[in-house]
Amino acid sequence: MTTTQEAQARQASNAFSWRFVTPMFLGSALNPVNSSLIATALVPIAAAMGVSVGRTAVLVSALYLASSIAQPTAGKLAEELGPRRVFLAGIALVLAGGLVGGFARNLAMLIVARVLIGIGTSAGYPSAMLLIRRRATQAGLSAPPGSVLGGLVIAGMVTPAIGLPLGGVLVGAWDWRATFFFNIPLTAVTFIMAAIWIPKDEDQFKALNGHGLAARIDLLGIVGFGAAMTSLIVTLMALPRLNWLSLGIAIAAFAALAWWELRASRPFLDIRLLASNRALTLTYLRYLILCLCLYTVLYGVTQWLQVSRGLTALAAGLVQLPMSLASAVIARPVSQRNLLRTPLVIAAASCLAGAATVLLLTSHTAIALIVVATLLFGVAMGAGASANQTALYAAVPAEQIGTASGLLRTSGYIGSIASSAILSITFRSGVTDHGLHVIAVIMVAVSALCLVITLADRKLMSLAEPPDKARNQAKPGGRPGPGQGQA
Repeated sequence: MTTTQEAQARQASNAFSWRFVTPMFLGSALNPVNSSLIATALVPIAAAMGVSVGRTAVLVSALYLASSIAQPTAGKLAEELGPRRVFLAGIALVLAGGLVGGFARNLAMLIVARVLIGIGTSAGYPSAMLLIRRRATQAGLSAPPGSVLGGLVIAGMVTPAIGLPLGGVLVGAWDWRATFFFNIPLTAVTFIMAAIWIPKDEDQFKALNGHGLAARIDLLGIVGFGAAMTSLIVTLMALPRLNWLSLGIAIAAFAALAWWELRASRPFLDIRLLASNRALTLTYLRYLILCLCLYTVLYGVTQWLQVSRGLTALAAGLVQLPMSLASAVIARPVSQRNLLRTPLVIAAASCLAGAATVLLLTSHTAIALIVVATLLFGVAMGAGASANQTALYAAVPAEQIGTASGLLRTSGYIGSIASSAILSITFRSGVTDHGLHVIAVIMVAVSALCLVITLADRKLMSLAEPPDKARNQAKPGGRPGPGQGQA
């Protein structure tokens, strides 16, 4: 580490105390942990509510749908109304969702609870990114605070793996309601810490009436984005049957959204930024592909292990556990050093190698080779998630990082939902070795595409400029160098 890097590290350490970052890490972890926590509760919920297990799947999709829309929406609200306000409001919604779900008497109430939890937990990550960026600006940091960003990545990657066994313990020790009540003490602690330790927002919306506030946050743009994303996700979830109605609505909604946002004075979805900022657009594409491959392995290989290899759900989960641990171990050094191009290349190459290894798997393959295949995807997730987050931090203007961070998570949700569509198509007649190999071929193709676009992306070199050069390019007033002039 150079003298300049050591100085930057000391600055970051002084600016980002553990009191400041702890509530943000906890808030950012609420969404992924709730995504997986419900898995072990679906069967007992079905029994308690007198419905089929298949109908309870709506509880999973409800959170994904709400989160995919709410993540960038929360980011936009944080930019306009203040990140602390939005962060605290999100935590309060999660608390409400935990209470509604815990005391629910029917499936409809549980759906409402999951939507509230999805919306509330979506405030954590984009608000945290905006708080971090503003604190870095105030501290005069010219490079991204890698240790803090690495903590956010780990909070998002490790908690889904924790959610599965935690849900099993809660259901086993009490019942399915515990998976909702679990949110109450956690959100209460997070809310108190955030209220005390995160500095208050500046008053950004004095004397704004309802019309002025709607224009400032681009309410029509948010509604249009919600309609477009809902119809797109419904289309993906209906595959292999093509829902022509939802597809048509999706196309029309996206077209109307683009028309409106190109004319809005403060657009929710800055299409001009996406069109001109190639680095940002490619970051979203890389992250979508990464999540598509990861969730295809996480759910597809797990199903195959249980059906073809006859493993129990617990044993299949343990086979996947090294993948999550590897991703967490790799994420920290990549984020700390603000590495970009090399880990992104490694992530794409690891996805490609992992997909090729899945092609070799059969029902008679040794467990050791299966673990190797999943470990390769763990390497991809650890390196790719960290580097893509750093690339986004560097490529986006400071005042737009809330919405941009939410859209990064939304691109990941689209990837995960696309993976579900792939699995439903390939495994529709049964979970077989052939179906697994078809999935592997698809992953090989998209991973190869990701590797090509990463190698061809010369913009990554300029985003990864050393701190000295970045500082020389920083604008007066201490605004961080990376990303300035990149939009």
